[in-house]
Amino acid sequence: MDSFAFIIHAMSVEDIKRHIPLFRPLPPSWVEYLASRIPPFVLSHVRGVRSAYNGKEIEGWFIGLPMTPRALLEYPFSFVADRIRRCGFLAEKKGAGIIGLGAFTSVAGDGGITVKKGLRIAVTTGNSYTVATALEALELACAKMDIDLASETVAVVGATGSIGKACALILAERGRKVRVVGRDPERVERVRREVASVSSYPVEGFVDVEEGIKNCRAVLTVTSAIGSIIESSWIARHAVICDVSRPRNVAEKVAKARRDVLVIEGGVVDVPGEPDFGMDFGYPPKKAYACMAETMILTLEGRFEDYTLGKEVDVAKVKEIEVLARKHGFKVSGLRSFGREVSEEEIERIKKSRVSVL
Repeated sequence: MDSFAFIIHAMSVEDIKRHIPLFRPLPPSWVEYLASRIPPFVLSHVRGVRSAYNGKEIEGWFIGLPMTPRALLEYPFSFVADRIRRCGFLAEKKGAGIIGLGAFTSVAGDGGITVKKGLRIAVTTGNSYTVATALEALELACAKMDIDLASETVAVVGATGSIGKACALILAERGRKVRVVGRDPERVERVRREVASVSSYPVEGFVDVEEGIKNCRAVLTVTSAIGSIIESSWIARHAVICDVSRPRNVAEKVAKARRDVLVIEGGVVDVPGEPDFGMDFGYPPKKAYACMAETMILTLEGRFEDYTLGKEVDVAKVKEIEVLARKHGFKVSGLRSFGREVSEEEIERIKKSRVSVL
């Protein structure tokens, strides 16, 4: 049976303390240091993922890496790459043909290129399918909120990153007005010019998030920031924000303060068959992150190749993986917000809300 592996890392020091009681009295920096020295381990055995196209069934393993986003981004990359590569070696021992880099393991360093060295199995970041599902979720949410994307401007926060840049390029190709928002002025300008080359409209670049999303009723945010970066007072009335980042760029308290705004999660999909993930990562049964799903889709296709690797996402691969996903029965999981499904009644309440912006 063809099989895959996928890396899941700790999202906070609290995550580590919950699983390792011995670390609970220690300060955060000590917890991160000690946990990062723990070898990767198998979190669960995944069964029951089955193609709706040909009935092919696959299995997989979720590999645990006890490192936080801060550790993955701030520790020496040579050390980080070694820890991630060890996850790959463990996946090889389990018989996996491909391993997916989850969350910040795909952000650290060079997007998996260094990690791949020495591994006999394929590596993918999952970013191609993440882009496809984020855009689909944004369009679905805007349609529900009666936002005409043909006339609105979409702000892409984190557009200088691999996922954000691909999102901005595809939106521009589809005839949408786009704003490029990032932290580094030179990179913002470089991406702005690239997006402008395929856009029918002028493209503006911003290094200030507040200015970048001002008056935009459609916002897609996908940054590597460790925490919330958007304040409630910055958001336009009756806007849609598609938050693809983990940890989230939009805190739940922001959404609660703005009852007239719809904040959705990007990159959540329904997995075909009767999948048993063997663990709870916060979603109802049969639902997974798009980056996880990309690894499963490639395994169903028998394509054990380095599909999405490095700091660039190939727009052609985004379009291809979207077709393959539909072929095998993967689909965007409706609209979800902070771990729960958004009902039609809730959307109607948001549309009618008169909350004012201070």
